Amino acid sequence: MSQRESNKWGVPVFRMLNRPTREPRSTGAWRRGVIAAAMVSVAAAGVAVAGVASADVSKAGTGNGRDRTLQAALDAAVEDGTLPGALMSVRDRHGRVTNYTAGVGDIRTRAKVPTDGYVRIASNTKMFTAVVILQLVGEGAIALTDPVEKFLPGVLRGTGDGAAIDGRRITIGQLLQHTSGLGTYTFLDKGILPIRNRFFEPRELLDSALTQPPTYTPGEDPVWEYSNAGYVALGLVAQQVTGRPLAEVITDRILKPAGLRETYYPGPGQRGIRSPHPQGYLFAQDGKLLDITRFDPSIAGAAGQMIATPTDMNKFLVALQEGRLLKPRELANMRRTVSAPGLPEGWSYGLGTIKFELSCGVTAYGHGGDADGFQSRVGITTDGRAVTLVGTNEDAKVDELLALFDKALCAGR
Repeated sequence: MSQRESNKWGVPVFRMLNRPTREPRSTGAWRRGVIAAAMVSVAAAGVAVAGVASADVSKAGTGNGRDRTLQAALDAAVEDGTLPGALMSVRDRHGRVTNYTAGVGDIRTRAKVPTDGYVRIASNTKMFTAVVILQLVGEGAIALTDPVEKFLPGVLRGTGDGAAIDGRRITIGQLLQHTSGLGTYTFLDKGILPIRNRFFEPRELLDSALTQPPTYTPGEDPVWEYSNAGYVALGLVAQQVTGRPLAEVITDRILKPAGLRETYYPGPGQRGIRSPHPQGYLFAQDGKLLDITRFDPSIAGAAGQMIATPTDMNKFLVALQEGRLLKPRELANMRRTVSAPGLPEGWSYGLGTIKFELSCGVTAYGHGGDADGFQSRVGITTDGRAVTLVGTNEDAKVDELLALFDKALCAGR
């Protein structure tokens, strides 16, 4: 399927791993058929997940912060078993945190979803990569108008169908905003399973993307097109400018200053997820749920390799909004958005962040991340209410979780 799979909201799935197990997800009929088959197989296996739910309230010591309507919506999302589990963390503008879970964390053992467990945050990683680049902009080491060629000489040179791609004509700002014309790489054309244990170097990912036709040609108006490869290139820029590995740069510049002790960038060879964590699943071609928790995330790189807990993601959003990670000018640039075709009306894309105009009339900023096994949505309103919502199957209940994400951000209005 294309980089931009849509659902009834018109939302492109913010996927890092954007190919199916065996066949292209090119039609809605394919998805509906697989989900129907999965419902049958889950029911036949006796996997009943409804009713396994909990809400944990921090900072207060009572249950007063629990929103029963949010818990009910989370329970409903896992009821038929196609989405085995879900977890959500809500931080109100006063700093009160409520963690929710529903379903099961493991369909084999029927273990509960761990409260605030570790999950793959996939393309939410782009926010971290963007913050690093914007920090360097604030320090004068990079300018948004700089050509990529300045930092990666000779690297962004297209070949074959991608011959028009030229790093001398692509700026740092365009990479951040997905308006560079750079496409994506092709290693996932047959899905994650054939390459789940394969390690990829960033340059290998880029070289593959450079063989693909650009989304627009020089001389045309820039076109917004979501590009994982563009963020892989930004990771290399960050390493070139700092002289240090990207994982270390993100850790020293973001994780430590913001106190994010449950967020990390997996190193080479780290295929698992720290405990506690729910298992992540995908639909196999026969419609059954397949455990895909363990794989090599180097296929994602600076575009989607990171792992975190929901509460840590909300802490990150708060630190970013409060100006603890970026100077005011850089934060303003990050939130200056352009139209992003395929996003819902009122949604737009900045520099590694999404601007959400919510159903309640409130504005929020965040991102989304989909990898085989997990789908996640994160956002913070301008008055400080933060929500991170995760489901343990990338392709199940997408619309329902998007609606719940909006509802959770709007709650209490």
